[in-house]
Amino acid sequence: MTMSAGWYLRRLSRMGPREVAGRAGDTVRRRRWRSAQPDCPTVSGARFTAVLLAGTVAAVPPDAAKRLVAEADLLMAGHAEFFGVARDDLTDPDWSYDPKTGRRAPSGYAFDVPYRNESVAGDIKQIWEPSRHQYLTVLAAAYAVTGDERYAERVAKHLRSWWAANPPLRGVHWISGIELGIRLLSWVWIRRLLDGWPGAAELFEDNPVALNQIWHHQRWLAAFPSRGSSANNHVIAETAGQFAAACAFNWFPSSARWRSDALRSLERQLRANTFDSGLNRELATEYHGLVLELGLAALAEADAANVQVPESLRLVLLRMTDALAAVVDNRLRPPRQGDADDGHGLILDGAGTDRWASLLATGDAVFGRLEWWPAVTGTDVRTPLLAALIRPYSDKGTAPAVTRPASRPAHFADAGLTILRGPGEIWCRCDGGPHGFLSIAAHAHADALSVEVRHDGVDVLADPGTYCYHGQPEWRQYFRSTLGHNTLRLDGSDQSVSGGPFLWTRHARTRVLAADPSGEGVARWCAEHDGYQRSVHRRRVELTAASQELRVVDEVRGPRRAVHLAFHLGPAIAADLADNRAVLTWTRDAEDRSAVLDLPGQLSWRAHRGESDPPLGWYSAGFGRKEPTTTLVGTGFADGAEGFTTVLRFRG
Repeated sequence: MTMSAGWYLRRLSRMGPREVAGRAGDTVRRRRWRSAQPDCPTVSGARFTAVLLAGTVAAVPPDAAKRLVAEADLLMAGHAEFFGVARDDLTDPDWSYDPKTGRRAPSGYAFDVPYRNESVAGDIKQIWEPSRHQYLTVLAAAYAVTGDERYAERVAKHLRSWWAANPPLRGVHWISGIELGIRLLSWVWIRRLLDGWPGAAELFEDNPVALNQIWHHQRWLAAFPSRGSSANNHVIAETAGQFAAACAFNWFPSSARWRSDALRSLERQLRANTFDSGLNRELATEYHGLVLELGLAALAEADAANVQVPESLRLVLLRMTDALAAVVDNRLRPPRQGDADDGHGLILDGAGTDRWASLLATGDAVFGRLEWWPAVTGTDVRTPLLAALIRPYSDKGTAPAVTRPASRPAHFADAGLTILRGPGEIWCRCDGGPHGFLSIAAHAHADALSVEVRHDGVDVLADPGTYCYHGQPEWRQYFRSTLGHNTLRLDGSDQSVSGGPFLWTRHARTRVLAADPSGEGVARWCAEHDGYQRSVHRRRVELTAASQELRVVDEVRGPRRAVHLAFHLGPAIAADLADNRAVLTWTRDAEDRSAVLDLPGQLSWRAHRGESDPPLGWYSAGFGRKEPTTTLVGTGFADGAEGFTTVLRFRG
């Protein structure tokens, strides 16, 4: 995907003067760096001291260690999967190769590489992901757990290969700051986990090539921070990686300055990226997880290096953890809201480890769980290792600056997110929040007033997900469109106007009119948005406990307009549609379940499944993966005379 002149004009229109000036300075700096590349300062006597305390690794639960070693053994055999694409070439990776398209990204000066053009560079996320070196942190963790030097030797071989193939400012891996930041964090943990291996110092602090790479990564991050309308999760990854490296690899004349600058930026940006309620402002749940992981990892480095951090930084992470505990369903699954690209801040675990349970377990160890938190029964490797470095919050010696919720929050007014819960483990998310974060709302979807409904953790009315970012514009457009969500579309238009794959030029404004998620017998929510010019879409949702009934009423106030009302069923749901009634069936834990969905009779209903021209009837469980599912779409007209009522009744 290449960007047109029109896109650049639209993108420029979303920037303020300060951002424009900063980006102009970045352009000048990139040109200057093409010919003026300094050498890494000479380093002597460097030592790595940010080690784990003796006995820490012994605290890793046996089942978590078993999953880790199984994953590491697959990696040793060269097998991995990135974004739905299986690879068997990781014994000796080609760092510029995209197995999805078969293309290799061009070499040369980094800022000349057309990385957005898939026909030239391939799928950039397929190329970038292995070079975050998070699969190497898994191998390093396997060495720490087992003492088997095969894992350490493979890590060393791949790092030396990567460093040789990707000298500073050459090639595709020196383009995006989030990649450099996460890679630095991986290197910190690789060095920590390999500390018992005799070759660790020779690989890192006694290796001029490694020192040069670490120094140039930090110099790059100090020079090219994400700015203004792009200061979302990317800037958190950049500052967290910079700070972690400046703490753990504090061997350079600039280390103290890099550390203080990164910490100041990290604290400021964490606050800017987080609502007071604790939810991430991008309103894209997986980025909440990414930012929380990055923040906890940075905090671990601060405490390991005995670097004082502002109390506000710990409090943001505390609020984020409590918010996560509040919004998950009974199976510890959070909402599927906004973009999701499977990005992680720090990976130390094997397949099958629950990301969200791991974060809550770490939150318990660091901040202490509240009585209303859901129980976490799973185990992981990362929690005991992070907890060994981070001082528990109660040890800080100061009273909390915030009062933690005494009961489980269900309405997050600043984020416009409301959770309705009912018997039979009914969970319903109602979306009445802002359209994303900052002026471009990069990771937002046109999903105002959408609902997401689960029964005992099973997607019944599902958020279809994300699937892709680059290279497939028709799929990118569908998965973030209004039709791609459980809400109402007028005249074939999205509520918010897209200007590109990560750019919205007009944002629907939504306001919540009523939210009573703990109402006696009936939980209620009502909101409206102005995304359709000359018309207002208002939606009411009621969940009645006694009858296990969810009622959704849609009203359109304004002139007569064509309507599409969509309900996307989860991939486990079978649907039998007759006229305006659909009987839904599924199986959970070997038990048959069912529900009846009565749809508005004023509309004509059709079931769509796995259609590609145009896309409709798909579910993406993870980035790069999609599967057919059933989408029910009602068509007709809204003239303001009456609303459209949908009733979902669960049986038994």
